[in-house]
Parts: sequence; C-alpha cells; structure tokens
Amino acid sequence: MIASVLSVPELRLFWLQPVADQHHAVAVAARVAAVSEDPLLVRAALLHDVGKRHSRTGTAARTVASVLAILHLPRNGKLRTYLEHGRLGGADLEAAGSPPIVVAFAEHHHGPRPQDVPAEAWALLCAADDD
Repeated sequence: MIASVLSVPELRLFWLQPVADQHHAVAVAARVAAVSEDPLLVRAALLHDVGKRHSRTGTAARTVASVLAILHLPRNGKLRTYLEHGRLGGADLEAAGSPPIVVAFAEHHHGPRPQDVPAEAWALLCAADDD
C-alpha cells in the first residue's frame, strides 16, 4: 500500500520515521482507506507525523513533552522539537512537493481545520488518527 500511494520523496520521509511511527501511520492510513477511496487522504494519513523524527525522542520523552504542554510549562530542546512536529513535517512535505491537503494535515492535525481543507476530509483524517 505504501509504495503505491507515495511519491519517491514522500517514501524517503516515510522510511526516515521511527518504526513505531511507521506502524501508527499505516494503522491510520488503513482506517482512512476503509472508509474512503481517495488516495490523497491515504497519503495524508501515512505522512502526518513525519516531523516527529526531528526530535529523536522515544515514548517516554514524548509523554513528558505532551504533559508539559498540557500544563503550559516550558519545553526546550528535543521536547520542544517534538511538540513542533506538525510544523516541521509540513515543511518537509512541502519541500517534497506533496499536495496541499497532505501538507496541511501534517502541519495542523493537532489543531483546527485549515479553511482550504474540506470539512468532511478533515473529520475523516482526524477520526482515523484518534483511534
């Protein structure tokens, strides 16, 4: 499924992710594919967390970063980079020539829907990522 929907630059970004993030991406993409035949939505699902690789953190550090963010406490270094994974992934995908919806979902999947993304597509992607 992966190689059939991603461009070569996107495949490179996908394989640069830690294995746990690859597994999560495939699971999200499978949930999207179960309810939609739109290959752009599957691409967005596969690539939405590519920015996490910049932080070079594991599960424990990611959990700490998330808790600090919830508590509005300062985050520096790798923890800050992890929390900025959406922006970083969006930039990576834009540089790779990914379609706008793929870039937008990576960049904004923890926030509100960008106006140029259809509400139905956004809701589907967010629901698939929440499971």
